Order: sequence, then C-alpha cells, then structure tokens
Amino acid sequence: MTLAAARRTALAAQGFAAARPSAAPTRRTVMKVLDSTRLLQLDSVSAVVRAHYAPVFSRIGSYDRTLLDDAAWTHTARRPRQLVEYWAHEAALLPVRDWSLMRWRMVDYRRGRWSGFRHVFDRNPTLADDILGVIKEFGPSTAGEVEKHLELDRPRTKENWGWNHSDTKVVCEALFSAGELTVPKRVGFQRYYDLSERVIPAEVLNREVDEAEAVRELVRRAAAAHGVGTETDLRDYYRLNRKQTEPAIAELLDSGELEQVSVQGWDKPAYLHSGARTPRRVVGRALLCPFDPLIFFRARTERLFDFHYRIEIYTPEHKRVHGYYVFPFLLDGEIVARVDLRAERGTGRLLVPGAFAEPGCDTERVAAELASALREMAEWLELDTVETGERGDLAAALTLALS
Repeated sequence: MTLAAARRTALAAQGFAAARPSAAPTRRTVMKVLDSTRLLQLDSVSAVVRAHYAPVFSRIGSYDRTLLDDAAWTHTARRPRQLVEYWAHEAALLPVRDWSLMRWRMVDYRRGRWSGFRHVFDRNPTLADDILGVIKEFGPSTAGEVEKHLELDRPRTKENWGWNHSDTKVVCEALFSAGELTVPKRVGFQRYYDLSERVIPAEVLNREVDEAEAVRELVRRAAAAHGVGTETDLRDYYRLNRKQTEPAIAELLDSGELEQVSVQGWDKPAYLHSGARTPRRVVGRALLCPFDPLIFFRARTERLFDFHYRIEIYTPEHKRVHGYYVFPFLLDGEIVARVDLRAERGTGRLLVPGAFAEPGCDTERVAAELASALREMAEWLELDTVETGERGDLAAALTLALS
C-alpha cells in the first residue's frame, strides 16, 4: 500500500470518510461513532471539553452531550445503558457487551493496577470488604460518601505527587479495576461506584471468556478500528502486550480476517482488516482532541501523517513548544495545523493562544477552514466568541480569517 492509501484507509476506519448527519444527531447517531472508534478515552482535563465528548464532535459535528452521558451513565428499561467504563486504552468508555472481554484483565488487577495498591491493601486488610458492604447497603456512592458511612477521617499522605487519594479511594479504584465495582453514574465527572452485578447485564456479567479468546476479539476490534496497522498499533489500542497480540494476529491471518501488507515507508509489516475500505479521497475538516483514537498512539500518528505530536500538559510552561492543550487540525485527510485551545466559560470565549501551520500547507486556505471549525466548536460549547493570541506562524492569518 502507498502511505496515502494507508492514511485514507485509517481515516475511513475511524469514521472520517462518512458524511456528517443532515438531521440533528440522536443517541443512535452518537453510538454509531462507537462502531468506528470502539472506545472513547476518558480524561479529567477540561481545558476545552472532556476528552470523551470531543471525538464524537470531530466525526458528526455539533450534538447534545447528554446523549453520550445517558448512554454511559443512565439506565432504564426502555433505554438500557450502552456504554460502560473500564481500563481499555487507559480509562475508557466501551460498549457494555465488551466488558466481559476484559475479565482476564480484572483477574490481573484483583489487587489493583499498580504495586502501590498492594501496600494499601496490606495496611487495610478489611477495607475492601467494608467498602463492598457499604455500597451493597447504600447503593451508588463516591469514595467520600463511603468514608462517611465508615466514619473514617484519615489524613492523606503527603509523600506522593499526583492525585493524593485516600486509602478508601485507592481501594475503590482497585475494586473497580478488579471488576467487583463499576461506575453507574458520574456527577461533575466524579465517579459513583456500585456493585457490578447491579449494573452489568447478567448475560455479560456471567459470560466466561478465556484470555486467548478475549484477546483475539480485542485485536479483531482494534484491527477494524485501524483499517490497517502494525502489530504495535493493534497492541496499543487496548493496551495489550506482544505475547498476547502475536498469536491473535496469526489466527486472524489464518482465518482471512487480516491480510499482511507492506506500507510505503513503514519498517514493520502491517495488517489490513478484511472489512476495511480505502476511499479515493477523504474530504472535510476536524479538530482532534489529544485523546482522539485516531491520534492517541503518537508513533502511529507520526507514521501516518508525518506529524510529530506530544501533549505538553505536564511540561513546564516555559518549555512548551505549542501549548497546554493542543488540538491537531485535520483537513481533507491531512493534518495541516495545530491550535492551543482553552474554553473560558465564564466570559463565553474560546481562546486560541497559539496556532501553528504544518510545513508546505496553503496557509490562507488552512486559516479559513480552521476559523470555520473553531466557530463551529464555539457554538457547540455555547461560547460566544473565538479570540486568538499571537503565538505561532498561523496566528496572524487565523486572526484575519476570524475577523
């Protein structure tokens, strides 16, 4: 395959070759995005909008975010829950039916995802049972509410950087990782925990899938979401390891679901999904959140688009190259620019402190298309204006296009 063909294949697999809906998006429209992405990564940063909302906007345009909220965090007999949280590509929303494909990981995480979790269990040998007892009695609860029910008032350690969670929160997270608890709702993005048996449908909860079968299914889903990708691409999508993916790929090659191909400029074999399509061209524009499934594996982003991209949230401000929360700009199948964005809700402004063009692009056209995309995003976020700063070689042209 030529690199251009591989790029169009990848974009089509991620839903960027489809026409945007002509009518107002519905829950079905939103869930159709998941047919392409298979998951939506969750992240706490809200500089512009929470990470799981943005990929849907990138693919279908303006939509009511409560449609996604309801699919993930509400449940009624008429409108059952369709998405559930778990560790897929980091924390992510994935279809409820895929929860059972993670059972092997839940076994691995039965005492937490990190070694530090074990120390918390060792010094609190009964805390897990106590937490489960509280949630069983009182229903969906935050870690803080669990602590109140247990009448705990334990100071948090100051030894560690980061979230500095209490032991109760750590054990709640460990029980979530082990599949004993799940998240039936969020309020202000704060997790409420409940027993998985009260949230996950019985047919999904009770389905036993051995690790090899589950990994094969996950690699199959990753291959469909990529269209074409290397072993490392397929491995990264659900955070698998090479010992898992290589046998799965071999079986999918034998069954004809994957075909080994070479892609121009790639130094590793690639695997083309049998259902992938390669459109003659891909048109349209999209602002891509840093956690969009199209670009969250940075090595693949560079191979596909010749676009070096790193998130600089944790980089000291004076060392940042492009900005705090930077969105690449996709135009007609190429990443042509990037913009540092901030939603200032109190003043109704979408701020663009920096705008940077990729080498060789038509700056005037890129600025005009980017201005339209930014206006569309501002309207979706219910912001009144788009205001640009002076950083970056595209800033002046973008300011002119917005005016």
